[in-house]
Amino acid sequence: MAYNIVLHQLSENITMSNQQPAVVTKEAYLTLHYRLATLDGTDIVTTFNGNPATLMLGQNQLAPFLEARLLGLPEGTHTTFELGASEGFGERHPDLVRSVTRATLDENSVPGADYKIGDLVDFAAPGGGRFAGVLREMREDSALFDFNHPLAGQPLRFEVKLISVL
Repeated sequence: MAYNIVLHQLSENITMSNQQPAVVTKEAYLTLHYRLATLDGTDIVTTFNGNPATLMLGQNQLAPFLEARLLGLPEGTHTTFELGASEGFGERHPDLVRSVTRATLDENSVPGADYKIGDLVDFAAPGGGRFAGVLREMREDSALFDFNHPLAGQPLRFEVKLISVL
């Protein structure tokens, strides 16, 4: 009887060791650590210092260009990707640096707010949407905003450690 139990356990171990690790698919449910950083190593966001993230791909919990890098990776992978500016948040567009009148600013943001250079200001968009710009210069009758994504034009480093893939 003990001999049968040992054989059964050996059989289970062999079967388990032959199984391929789960692979990330477009609808995968993941537990992972990740870090998005500038190429000089400055962290933009990281989970490596705390609890891992749990998320489902395709639900806009990660930027699509980051999700795309995860597809096909097997569970247990720990890797780093270098992303050029065009692969990340895109190139900077000079035409997205625009002057906004004080009247437009007051109508479409928090009226009378004491904005400082570098503030990210949220605007109401025509049709009910929202968009944001970084205040670059405040003038008496207008303000200069940069509506590029704050990380546009920057190459990035994306590190990921896949803990579990379902």
